[in-house]
Order: sequence, then C-alpha cells, then structure tokens
Amino acid sequence: MDPEQLLRTAADRLEALAARTPPGDWRTGGLLATRPEVVAHLPDGSTEHVAEARAGTGAWIAALSPALAAPLAGWLRAAATHEPADPAAATFARALLARLP
Repeated sequence: MDPEQLLRTAADRLEALAARTPPGDWRTGGLLATRPEVVAHLPDGSTEHVAEARAGTGAWIAALSPALAAPLAGWLRAAATHEPADPAAATFARALLARLP
C-alpha cells in the first residue's frame, strides 16, 4: 500500500470506529454492571485484565475518546497530500490499521 493510501485508509477506519462509538467528551466516572473483557498484554509477556487496572486505563480510554477521531483523521488526510509522507503519520497509520477491523 502506498503511503497516501495507507494514511487515507487509516483515516477512514478511524472515522468508522468513531461512528460506531457513543459520541461526546468522555470522562471517567462510575462503573457499569457489565463491561467488555479487555486484556492488556505487557512487555514482560504477562497479561492483566483491563477491568482490574481501570484506575490506569480509564484515563487512557477517556483521553482517546471519539472526540479525537476527526482531528486525527484530518491529520492523516493532510499528511497524505505531502510528498514524501510524514514518517510519524505513516507509523501511526500502520499501527492503527493493525488494530482496526
């Protein structure tokens, strides 16, 4: 995939993810009775259930709320118009595409 296509594809998938997610300014608050199972794979090979680490993960989830989708997608699209593509944008796009369906 060429760099421009990589950046545009990542931007499209990021926006699609945001569209499936409740919009707004996310903040940490109370807990729900149910939550999805998310497991963190740590550098030492161990794992930790994210629900057990919510004091650390709650801020991360809130910081990367859907409110950031539009500015990040805009950055990726802007980077796609430059030759050569911004290496940081391409690295971000590759990492994002590896995690998005």
